[in-house]
Amino acid sequence: MRVDILTKEYPPAIYGGAGVHVAELVRALRGLDGLDVRVQAFGEPRAEAGVSSYADLPELADANASLQTLGVDLTIAAGCAGTDLVHSHTWYANLGGHLAGLLYDVPHVVTAHSLEPLRPWKAEQLGGGYAVSSFAERTSYLGAGAVIAVSAAMRDDVLHAYPDVDPDKVHVVHNGIDTDSWSHVLDPDRVRSHGVDPDRPSVVFVGRITRQKGLPLFLRACRSLPPDVQLVLCAGAPDTEEILAEVEGLVQELARTRDGVVWIREMLPRADVVALLSAATAFVCPSIYEPLGIVNLEAMACETAVVATATGGIPEVVVHGETGLLVPIEQATDGTGTPLDPDRYVADFAAALTSVVLDPDRARAMGRAGRKRAIEAFSWAAIAEHTRAVYDALV
Repeated sequence: MRVDILTKEYPPAIYGGAGVHVAELVRALRGLDGLDVRVQAFGEPRAEAGVSSYADLPELADANASLQTLGVDLTIAAGCAGTDLVHSHTWYANLGGHLAGLLYDVPHVVTAHSLEPLRPWKAEQLGGGYAVSSFAERTSYLGAGAVIAVSAAMRDDVLHAYPDVDPDKVHVVHNGIDTDSWSHVLDPDRVRSHGVDPDRPSVVFVGRITRQKGLPLFLRACRSLPPDVQLVLCAGAPDTEEILAEVEGLVQELARTRDGVVWIREMLPRADVVALLSAATAFVCPSIYEPLGIVNLEAMACETAVVATATGGIPEVVVHGETGLLVPIEQATDGTGTPLDPDRYVADFAAALTSVVLDPDRARAMGRAGRKRAIEAFSWAAIAEHTRAVYDALV
């Protein structure tokens, strides 16, 4: 069976969890007998066999970014000729999969990493393009032969956002983690090269600067942390100038009152992230919208305790009191996920994080339990088999 994976992100151009998911899924699927797995990806040419790349159409260079995306989708759909099944990831590639499915009369599988109706703040970034991205996603979900949700919470979100989707078509297949590449590695010199002292307690945030990731809320919580705790922010790719300015202001405020505030804006090699996570006392995930949160799995695999928001699929990964702590949140139901009482959430997050950093023995025990859970429950081999079962039911 030939399967074409359609994706915005693919190595070396990965900037989020969906890209990590696709790269690992492709590798695992290629290890199964009877599958010819090809990748149709946005961007510059890749040297990897079985991977085709598609640049933006020059005719749309000055158009809204959403139209540039749909232009690539059209060329990707043409490139899927000869496939037996197409599998798209994120709205960027969804319409390409939908059109390929219609054009070649083959099943289209969609993996739900996030949903446009639950990210209304993207209108700040895309303007009218948000209506276009929402159209592309909705059309593709309604026409898909199967939807794979990366968590049970994500499945609930799919059926809530798109009630016309047949529930029997929506399958839960969790995200996974490569626990060989992500593991506890002490590399103090690499940590110091980023301005972080490996001998002091530290908390690490890894993520894009978006409303979804809750970085401004976390930075407010940091005002209450013990003064010896370092704050390591691996944060870039801001959605808008407005949220970047907000984050810059909060970071500058913290830097005036404490030392050890380190902001790394560029995308780091995996080895550097592993070193920072392995040296950290805790990893933080203050997201207000997170279908699963692969970053939590990466931290757990590195034996780092996790303090995260109890929202979306995060509680399916982080076991409260065992692999970390979950911070409760009451959220608006308008799709934004905005905390109804942000001050209370910030205070609760600060209290949970403080309790972890003040008890390093407990933090280390949580980290060990987290790695054990990552190995036992989130292997890519099992995820590939579950995904293959979805394919087999359609072809």
